[in-house]
Amino acid sequence: MSSGESSAVVDTGAPAPRSLAARVRAGLRQSAAFLVVGVIGFLVDAGTYNLLVFDFGVGDGEGVMFHIPLPAKIIAIAVATVVTYFGNKWWTFSHKQTGSPVREYVMYALINVVAIGLQLGCLGFSRYVLELSTPLADNISGTLIGQIVAVVFRYWAYDKFVFTGEGERETTERATGVAD
Repeated sequence: MSSGESSAVVDTGAPAPRSLAARVRAGLRQSAAFLVVGVIGFLVDAGTYNLLVFDFGVGDGEGVMFHIPLPAKIIAIAVATVVTYFGNKWWTFSHKQTGSPVREYVMYALINVVAIGLQLGCLGFSRYVLELSTPLADNISGTLIGQIVAVVFRYWAYDKFVFTGEGERETTERATGVAD
């Protein structure tokens, strides 16, 4: 080949772009990991709360925070937030190279506060706008609908604002000039 000719094929040694099926599988894996971490967080939240408030029925069934359930719930949410942060960091979004752990955790906590607000907003809308106050209505609006809205928001926000580092593959592709 002369110096004026160019090659149509350049082997950069970079991995080939992933297929649609591979991206779907990766998305499903990440979504499933996120849901498993969420279930573990829910169990930690419920377990911590019940231990603090009801002492799991041991003795008289009154835990150390029986008469102050709201602070107990705050403690339970805080413990669950720490557990889910590390579950999401080390499993769900482990493929992303991240920056400052302090920034990550602060953003994670802020997003959880917003998500709690979304759940309370669903309950409040049902209670005070629609004037539905039965246990069934509260559980549908606050627990079911509120939780779905909050989970979708958290998944999007964690990926967008918390675990913002590029994945290893994207870093390699950008460095070698290969893109999907």
